[in-house]
Amino acid sequence: MAETTAAAGAGAVPRFRNPLLPEVCTIQKVIAETDAGDVKTFHVTFDEPGRQESFKYKPGQCAMVSLVGAGESMISITATPSRPDHLEFAIKNAGRHTGLLHLLRPGQKLGVRGPYGNDFPLEAMQGKNLVIIGGGIGLAPVRSLINYCLDNRDRFKHIDIIYGARSPGDLCFKYDLFENWPKYSDTSVHVTVDKGDQNWTGAVGFVPAFTEQVAPSPRDAIAVLCGPPIMIKFTLATMAKLGFGDEQIVTTLEMKMQCGVGKCGRCNIGDKYVCVDGPVFTLAELKRLPQEF
Repeated sequence: MAETTAAAGAGAVPRFRNPLLPEVCTIQKVIAETDAGDVKTFHVTFDEPGRQESFKYKPGQCAMVSLVGAGESMISITATPSRPDHLEFAIKNAGRHTGLLHLLRPGQKLGVRGPYGNDFPLEAMQGKNLVIIGGGIGLAPVRSLINYCLDNRDRFKHIDIIYGARSPGDLCFKYDLFENWPKYSDTSVHVTVDKGDQNWTGAVGFVPAFTEQVAPSPRDAIAVLCGPPIMIKFTLATMAKLGFGDEQIVTTLEMKMQCGVGKCGRCNIGDKYVCVDGPVFTLAELKRLPQEF
């Protein structure tokens, strides 16, 4: 796409940005989210002057995060556009490339290209009650949405945040769950773990059953789900039991995405490309797709 950087000034000639070319970023901060350190959040900023301000994205979109000579991975943007001073990527150590990313420290460089994909339907959500459900690292993609909604709190009705992980040590973003998000008006945070420990005093149970206990109302509501496929499968059954319709449920697909622009064919389902048409879909849209995912 053609683009003029903020640093170029008025009257500058627009220049083309190759959507497949990574841009250099510097790591400003690294947060170990879990006790085992297998999930880390990286705060990064673009090295190019003015690029931080001109990098426009919406909650739900992704970016390719890369290391020279080591490859790249499609990662959800965990930051929110309402807080534009830096980008955040919560990355789980799940293989060779993400393992190498986990070795990086503040001051070191990585590549970012994007943003890619569609976003959560913010217009349709305005004036609605929101039910946002995450499991494990699945809280990362919806964290951008949650913070955006909280930063624009007057645009939305009641917000229920339901989150679960395998154990207390596997909970991500504990500073948001227990400190930041509960401070907002008309916002309820519900946290559960599959199995507690001697220090855990909260709820114990799997996300689908816990969601049924919380029992959010489908009236004038939109629900957003993100987590492991098995969690989504059983939570969808819970949502139907609670009375949520297919058009009221929004979820995300995780597919192997390599190019990000719908050309390589790695992530197509029927005539849809997850990197372009997704990763965000309503349940009604998913039911119209071939059963390939």
